[in-house]
Amino acid sequence: MKEQLVAQIYDIGVIGGIILVTIITAYLFRRFFGRLIKKSTAHMNNDPTNYVFLKHVITALIYIVGFSWAFYRIEPLRAIASSLLAGAGILAVVVGFASQHALSNVISGLFIVMFKPFRVNDIVTLISNNQTGVIEEITLRHVVIRDFQNRRVVIPNSIMSDEIILNANMTDDRINRWIEVGISYDSNIDLARSILREEIKKHPLYIDGRTPEQIDEGVQEVPVRLTSLGDFSVNLRANAWTEDPVHSFQLACDVLESTKKRYDEEGVEIPFPYRTIVYKSDLDKNP
Repeated sequence: MKEQLVAQIYDIGVIGGIILVTIITAYLFRRFFGRLIKKSTAHMNNDPTNYVFLKHVITALIYIVGFSWAFYRIEPLRAIASSLLAGAGILAVVVGFASQHALSNVISGLFIVMFKPFRVNDIVTLISNNQTGVIEEITLRHVVIRDFQNRRVVIPNSIMSDEIILNANMTDDRINRWIEVGISYDSNIDLARSILREEIKKHPLYIDGRTPEQIDEGVQEVPVRLTSLGDFSVNLRANAWTEDPVHSFQLACDVLESTKKRYDEEGVEIPFPYRTIVYKSDLDKNP
């Protein structure tokens, strides 16, 4: 009796030790491998997508192997497992139906990593809901997007693989930003156009987006075109190239501000609609 109790305590200790070692191993692996990914990405400018996904796959394998080993040490579970072999076909069908959604997320995650419609650190926009953010992580189940308010959006891989995505970093990080300004009909169009062009060209984040062929052909570096004649404004649109979407947003904000100040100095009016209100009582008083 005593020997049986000691054996049971020993088995419990071994099982607990296996589970504890599994958890510690998985934690240490995620921590050190995560640091390695960040260091490699920062110093070598590597694409971390494959490494991040691999981290989640290996972590899952560590847990599966560790807990399977621990359960195998329990004698009753061995007997149950042996008796279930006869109904393995039925069990497989039940598990298949129960986990089909989870498996679709895993398979979709593999396709995302293989075909790379987006990568970690890409800036993407989901067309269905106009959600924009940075791809922060791709796991076995979901994709994490960090928006520009530092919030996280978690989307299952199966949904993400069916989504229409606007990727600002795919093949070319450069952005051609449209900067639109409206001026009054009384303002000098040529003056307004030259001011807008000058403000864009002198911005530190602006780059020349022309190809060598376009430069040889004498294509305008910063084209500013009249796009429409509105109800109360003449609308101009300028093309401004930057290195990436973040620089594009900063440039657009700065250029709009500096252009407004220059327009005020040069006498170019940015109009707004006028509304004339006539009261009915005033109409009744007039003969």
